[in-house]
Amino acid sequence: MKQVREILDAKGSDVATISRERTVGDALHLLRERGIGAIIVTGAQAPLVGIFSERDAVRALAIHGAAALDMVVSDLMSEQVATCGEATSVDSLMAMMTERRIRHVPVVEDGVLKGVVSIGDVVKYRVDELEREKRDLIEYVSAR
Repeated sequence: MKQVREILDAKGSDVATISRERTVGDALHLLRERGIGAIIVTGAQAPLVGIFSERDAVRALAIHGAAALDMVVSDLMSEQVATCGEATSVDSLMAMMTERRIRHVPVVEDGVLKGVVSIGDVVKYRVDELEREKRDLIEYVSAR
């Protein structure tokens, strides 16, 4: 069974983080700069205290207007963060993301943040896997 570890091996384990005391404006700048949709929020509790996503930013701007940019990340972040481990199956991860309607899942092993898997990472992994299977089937049929 394919595991999350394989996705991290392919994409790398670089994780963008931000302190819970930083402003939403700072978080948005980092999201844009890195070209990502979510950032891990760090604080006193390891390995994370929350996650701040584009969705959180849109909600904040809709409710608070431009004043949201000066609010601290901890006021608007999602505190209930679904995580997985490196040995989690890709199928289980896809099911969790679908059921919970989430796009980013931090990978945590033994209390250490190992990476973040996005829905885009999962789709890319699955497409690559299907392409490999297709190539293998074509080679098999051609060899007959």
